[in-house]
Amino acid sequence: MVSAKAPEHVVVVGAGIIGLSTAWYLQEQGVKVTVVDRGGVASGSSWGNAGWLTPALTLPLSEPAVLRYGLKAMINPASPLYIPLSADPTLLKFLVGFARNCTSAKWRSAMGVFAELGRTGIDAFDEIAAGTPAVAEETHIADPFLAGFASKEDRDALVKEFHVIRETGGQVDFNLITGDQIRELEPALGVGVAAGIEIRNQRFINPPAFMHSLADTVVARGATIISAFTVFDVRDTGSGVDVIGSEGRLIKADAVVLATGAWLGTLARKFGVKRVVQAGRGYSFTVVPETMPTRPIYFPAQRVACTPLGDRFRVAGMMEFRDADAPLDPRRIKAIVEAASPMFTGINWDERSEEWVGSRPCTADGFPLVGATRSPRVHVAGGHGMWGIALGPLTGKMVAAGLTGQTAPATLRHFNPLR
Repeated sequence: MVSAKAPEHVVVVGAGIIGLSTAWYLQEQGVKVTVVDRGGVASGSSWGNAGWLTPALTLPLSEPAVLRYGLKAMINPASPLYIPLSADPTLLKFLVGFARNCTSAKWRSAMGVFAELGRTGIDAFDEIAAGTPAVAEETHIADPFLAGFASKEDRDALVKEFHVIRETGGQVDFNLITGDQIRELEPALGVGVAAGIEIRNQRFINPPAFMHSLADTVVARGATIISAFTVFDVRDTGSGVDVIGSEGRLIKADAVVLATGAWLGTLARKFGVKRVVQAGRGYSFTVVPETMPTRPIYFPAQRVACTPLGDRFRVAGMMEFRDADAPLDPRRIKAIVEAASPMFTGINWDERSEEWVGSRPCTADGFPLVGATRSPRVHVAGGHGMWGIALGPLTGKMVAAGLTGQTAPATLRHFNPLR
């Protein structure tokens, strides 16, 4: 459902990649935008992630192999997928739904949806780049993007996933290489890497630099960004919305977009969005290798994602299902170090900086929640799991289209927030 009349003023709650992209696309339709955030620009998951724009790896989290880890592995703090023992009913509800989606049939069906997305996520980045004024920070081509493995057997698992992508209508261009060949491409890789894959037509960004550049562009186009604005409530007045914030602040607008990440359900529930949005917390830090890699490197078996950020190298990993506001747990950083260190050479892992934890918003079926709620004046955009960066601009395009009566991308039908 969309409003009969396009709104003149929209408040976007959340200054991450999805909120700022929504603001940019609303501006394309001549809409006045105010962005509010309880922290500031990129104060959540948009800051410390790996920054990958990788259609080949934008896959549903609920793969059958996750359940094969077994409960014993999932409660091990060193496991890439960690679930602390908890009696939290919301977490338990999420886990039950997540387990129901970890079947081969549902996974292949979900793969078909992600295959349908194809490169449209990258296309949306290109649309923003072609705007006026231009976003100063560009996307970078990974030529090629690399995946490394401790054995050929580990590599077989990702190759099988690539074949499923092709079988479900997607495209992926990859080439198998030896350990020597991958080390020739990236000398920072160590003897622990016995096999590799080159993946073509993928990109990446420097997340902190890109986010602040996008924010500057949105402001230059006329938006207002208000930091330290915690939204306590949103009220549909029948002709508009009241966005009620901290310190008694109130913003009146024609419509609101809730792009609050792992906290989406807090404000969206009363508008009919019943799907649980669970924090899937990821960790990262940076190091400075003796030889700086020139492209992203992924270690699928270890679930470790690495990205060069100019003068430093980001190492990220973990999927920790727990409270979004819980403090950083040093054991997770240690687990990433132990998983990554055998795969590299020339890195002093004790000289880490920028240790970070962020809460990725996950849904049980792995699909985002995008579009109108029961109120045509309240729209949501969230639940992207690990792929908020990759799908952020495309999501903003979908939301702006729904709010202004434009034709939305066809894939929006899979992401109904009232499903």
